[in-house]
Amino acid sequence: MLLESGTGPILVVAPHPDDETLGAGGFLLRARAAGRPIHWLIVTGITTEQGWPAEKVARRETEIDAVAQAFGFAGVHRLDLPSAKLETLALGEVIGGIGRIVNTVKPEMILIPHRGDAHSDHHVVHAAATACAKWFRYPSVRWTLVYETLSETDAGLFTSDPFLPNIFVDITDQLEEKLRITTMFNDEIGEFPFPRSLEAIRALAMTRGAASGTRAAEAFMLLRGRF
Repeated sequence: MLLESGTGPILVVAPHPDDETLGAGGFLLRARAAGRPIHWLIVTGITTEQGWPAEKVARRETEIDAVAQAFGFAGVHRLDLPSAKLETLALGEVIGGIGRIVNTVKPEMILIPHRGDAHSDHHVVHAAATACAKWFRYPSVRWTLVYETLSETDAGLFTSDPFLPNIFVDITDQLEEKLRITTMFNDEIGEFPFPRSLEAIRALAMTRGAASGTRAAEAFMLLRGRF
């Protein structure tokens, strides 16, 4: 229903490259196949000026280009805010950046990280992105969904903010392509039982599938939907 009920763009908001693939890669592939324009907003970036090795910065750029092509994004949008330092910025700065992209893309649906994730960047992006889902400021947004990110959502120890999925998307036909795209983030993938491993990603998809009657699924929390 989420795909069939609309035709507008879908915007996935990723604190870091790979969050979109881990959390919603199958859904994005399915949406693109259904003819929905999909957009990728990467909130943070890394530079040599921030102390990152030049080789890693170059690899990251190559990875982003390859992943964007694999998904077939209609647009890739980058704020290039400092990675792992979003909590040092005024929240209004992050809201302003995300809001500009929402006004440009005019998405019907936004996919955002979970507030209870372990990484502080995810907390900030969640807070900023929900501010950009107000119907009276951003009227195009009709659906706001939270995705789960392996190594972040499962590692979050905030008992007041559990991830409680209430929407499951069948990605049986998209799982293998999701896994293939995941391998493009070479620096972020490890050997099982590392949570960002192909085995762990497949296991989570199977678990979510078993919870919803399919062979593989991605799980989301619906924050708001408007018909």
